[in-house]
Amino acid sequence: MNIIWYFIGLVALGLGGVGVVLPVLPTVPFLLIAAWAFAKSSPRLRQKILDHATYGPHVRAWQERGAIGRIAKLWAVGAMSAGIAIAIWIGLPLWLIAMQITICAAVGTYVVTRPET
Repeated sequence: MNIIWYFIGLVALGLGGVGVVLPVLPTVPFLLIAAWAFAKSSPRLRQKILDHATYGPHVRAWQERGAIGRIAKLWAVGAMSAGIAIAIWIGLPLWLIAMQITICAAVGTYVVTRPET
């Protein structure tokens, strides 16, 4: 099982690395997954993530308190709103837009109600 957890951690870490370069791909959620997987397979790599100067505090805040920074909350809600606006603009079916709004409202509510770092 350690090999599977290690592989999941590496894939998540790689996606987080891509997210550093591509602004449309979030970095911290993938680092959270990587830290979780490495906790089961490689405590040394988990600690490297937690000790990272830029992303470590965000990962620690989530693991310790379930906290999300205010700027991250604004980006998340803004991205969901932009996604809905684009769906309306390109003329997706109304049922699909309604489903998107429902899911984004639920996720947005969860994100906004988390404690702040």
